[in-house]
Amino acid sequence: MSRIDPVTGAVIQGALESIALEMGHKLMRMSYSSIIRESEDFGAALTDADGLQMCECKMSTPLQSGPIPGYVRNVLEVLAERNDPVRPGDVIMHNDPYGGASHGPDVAFCVPVFFEDQLIGWSVTTAHHLDIGALSPGSCGIVDAVDTYAEGLQFKAIKVFDEGKRNDAVWHILRANIRATDLVVGDMEAQIEASRIGAARLLDLVERYGLDATMAAFHDLMDYSERLMRDAIRSLPDGDYTATTKIDGYLDDPNPARRELPLVVTLKVRGDDLVVDLTGTAPQVSDKPINMPFVGTVDCAVWLTIRSILLDTVTYGAIPQNSGLTRPIEIVAPKGCLVNPIFPAPVIARFCPGNQLADTVMKAFAQIVPDQVSAGIGNLRVVALSGLRDGNHWVHMEIMEGSYGGRNGLDGMDAVDTLYANTRNNPIEDIESHIPIRVDRYELREEAMAAGQWRGGIGAIRVFTFLDEAGFSLEGEGHAFEPWGFEGGDDGHKATLTLMHTDGSTTELPSKVPYFKVKAGEKLISTGPSGGGYGAPALRSKEAIARDVADGLISEETAKRIYPDNT
Repeated sequence: MSRIDPVTGAVIQGALESIALEMGHKLMRMSYSSIIRESEDFGAALTDADGLQMCECKMSTPLQSGPIPGYVRNVLEVLAERNDPVRPGDVIMHNDPYGGASHGPDVAFCVPVFFEDQLIGWSVTTAHHLDIGALSPGSCGIVDAVDTYAEGLQFKAIKVFDEGKRNDAVWHILRANIRATDLVVGDMEAQIEASRIGAARLLDLVERYGLDATMAAFHDLMDYSERLMRDAIRSLPDGDYTATTKIDGYLDDPNPARRELPLVVTLKVRGDDLVVDLTGTAPQVSDKPINMPFVGTVDCAVWLTIRSILLDTVTYGAIPQNSGLTRPIEIVAPKGCLVNPIFPAPVIARFCPGNQLADTVMKAFAQIVPDQVSAGIGNLRVVALSGLRDGNHWVHMEIMEGSYGGRNGLDGMDAVDTLYANTRNNPIEDIESHIPIRVDRYELREEAMAAGQWRGGIGAIRVFTFLDEAGFSLEGEGHAFEPWGFEGGDDGHKATLTLMHTDGSTTELPSKVPYFKVKAGEKLISTGPSGGGYGAPALRSKEAIARDVADGLISEETAKRIYPDNT
């Protein structure tokens, strides 16, 4: 039974969503770095006093907003252990990858919201920071950290403002231990102000409608979201459905326990409950950072994929994004495996493996709802570019997009961030105006299309020329395994990474590259993977094939080779 009349509930829902959206817009406009300002690699959300998510910014990255409830829960646990109460005016910084954070560079700033001396909620922003004091410059591509201590500074429920008073010692530690200080600290200060804005707006809402009405609307919204998810699960046939994919791991490592590692997903459908069992996934790699935090990465990868498959916005319209959606879903993962590592196993390079986990969930669902999935995705790569200018560090992070597989009735999307990433690319003009890098080439691959009734999405080629001595490090996937084709569609195309030296010679690189120094004039050539095809190639229409040829995606000769029956 509803706790509040539907009209008032709908108004409060709209207000909550508007608050989260405003937080996101304000954070973007106040930020210094392109990873927040342009790529939108941030999160913004409101929770109740216990960490149940009330709403999130729709333009933020799922892997940033999704973990926020976990951040809040762990902050509360840590402060309780310290016997340190939450007070008005506090601002709490948190990035513990074993305490809700997706990984260390994703730092949250949590502002408690009080009404009549009662803690009623939290306003939280998260963002990826360009440097967090790790063993090499940048906060991505750190693929050789031996434990979490090598991944950078760890902030476990640290009060950067205590009852409104700035804790200067924390800020001195930050400035003394991170590179690109002005960028990183500036972004952090922007997060604090955006979180404060969200807290003020939530308090205004409660003062207008009353605490009881606001929380009643929130719980109704959670119940509504839960009913939608349970109805969607109930429509599936009971049973167990298993899928396996593999991640590259460290392809150049002689130890087989570090390369070509399986991810296993078994969906157990029982009425309106769903268990996602990850038993069978490879053991953790205890001294390499491709492990995935269970809370903050694994749970978000699973929830997001299920939400996108079973409650597609195209069919269902806007659905309140809150903790009600996750109630019917249980995730099981053995301790000590890639998807549930044991501290202090390193986790900073969890991004691409986690995206591959989401793809494995998609592959398992393909057995149940084939019309609602895409074929295999072309995974992402993330590169950190860095150097020194007049004794000061410059750092840049670039997410090099992947591609989607074909879908029922639609071709795969080309050169986009896939699944739980959802970030935007950086404009070339922004890159070249801030760092000594020239982007010589940025275009879709040619002759790299996975054939199908609906073709796979196509990856991008990027060529960066270093204009000064610099360094880079890179984490990625997709060099060893083609994205899976579905229902007769062809498998996709693998990625490559090449370093071209000033004499014209080249070095082929694996999908994970620890910090590597380069000379001025050297070029980094990234060829992104192409997603798998969906449906038998013989069923692709002649008009669609002709369009592919006219667009320059494939030649007439290639069209005749991959579509011999309809050209």
